[in-house]
Amino acid sequence: MSWNLQSGDGGKETNGANDGEKDGARTSNPEWKGDSETGHGSCAGEGRLLTKAEEANRYHVDERSIQRDIDDIRAFLDERTVRGSGDGRRVLYSREKKEFLMTGCEGSLMDNSEILAVSKILLESRAFTRLEISQILEKLILGCVPQVNRKLVSDLIANEKFHYVELHNRSHIKDRLWELGREIEECNLLELVYERQVNVVSTVKRVVQPTALLFSEYYFYLIAYIVEPDESGEYRRKYSYPAVFRIDRIKDCREIGQKFQIAYASRFEEGEFRKRIQFMYAGDLVHLQFRYCGNSLEPVLDRLPTAKVKKETKDGAVMEADVYGKGVLMWMLSQGKKVEVLRPDSVRGEMKKTLEEMLRMYQ
Repeated sequence: MSWNLQSGDGGKETNGANDGEKDGARTSNPEWKGDSETGHGSCAGEGRLLTKAEEANRYHVDERSIQRDIDDIRAFLDERTVRGSGDGRRVLYSREKKEFLMTGCEGSLMDNSEILAVSKILLESRAFTRLEISQILEKLILGCVPQVNRKLVSDLIANEKFHYVELHNRSHIKDRLWELGREIEECNLLELVYERQVNVVSTVKRVVQPTALLFSEYYFYLIAYIVEPDESGEYRRKYSYPAVFRIDRIKDCREIGQKFQIAYASRFEEGEFRKRIQFMYAGDLVHLQFRYCGNSLEPVLDRLPTAKVKKETKDGAVMEADVYGKGVLMWMLSQGKKVEVLRPDSVRGEMKKTLEEMLRMYQ
C-alpha cells in the first residue's frame, strides 16, 4: 500500500374468494392475510406489492409457478422462525387487492429507530466530508429503511444534513481506513510520513507496528508502536506504550516488506486502551488519585471508565483511575474547582504549573 496525498399466497392454488389465502393463516385484519404479529411496515424487510399475474408475466411462467415460489419463501421464513434466527419477515396477502407484501425484518437488519440513531451519531461526529456523509446516509436509508418510511427518516435528518459543517481538514479517509485495517490484519510493518503540528508544521518518518483503528473527538486514529532497528537489523519497539497518529495527517504510507509477530496473550486490546486514554494523548500508564466535589459522579464515571470511588467525605469523593498520558489534564482543567489532583506528585505538579501559567495570563 502506498499513498500519495498531494493531490402473497401462502397455500395451495385455489379458486374463488380464498385465492391467495394460506390454510390457517388468518389475522384480525380483514384485509391482510398472514401473521399480524410482525408489525407490518416497521422494518427494512418490507417490499413492494406484488401480484401473481404481474410476476407471471414478468418471468414468462404461469401463476401456479409464482404460487409455488411464494409457498417456498413462506416455508423458508417459517423454518428460520422455528430455529430462533430472529427473522421476523412474513408474506401477507390481501384478498381484496389480490396482492402480496413482505413485512417485518431480518434479524440481522436494523430497524427504523436504529437507523435514525446511527444517522444522528454520524452527523454529530463530523468525521466525514459533506460528500461522504451524504453518500453514507443515502446508502443507510435505501438499504435498511422500508420504502414507506424513507421520506420520514430523510425528513428527520434533513435540516441537520443541510447545516452539516465539515472539518477544516477536508480529508477523504474512508479508503485509508480500509487499507490500514488490512495492514493491521496482515501484521505488516509500515513506514509513515506524518505531519506534526507542534509549534510549527513539520513532517517526520516513522516505522510502526500498526495495531488498531479508533475514532475520537471528530477524528480517526491509527494506534501503532514505533519501532527502530537494533544492531542486528531487527525492528524493536522504541516505547512500551503505543503512539497515536491522526489518519488525516498521514501523508504517505508504505509497506517496508517485513512483518511482525505478537503473541495472542500480548495482543493489543482497543477496548482497554480506550478506557484509559483521554483526547488521544498517548504516554505512560498512570495511576491517578483525585478529589471530585461536583453535584454528580456520573459525568466522571462516564468520562473515565476505569474510575472508582474509594471514599466519600464532606469535601467530595476521592476517586482513582488508570490513564495513559496527560490528556486527562485537559478534562480536569475543564472541571474548574470541582477537581483536585491528589496523586501522583508529578501529575499534581503539572496541574499546578498549568494553573499558575493560566493565572499569569489574567494578571
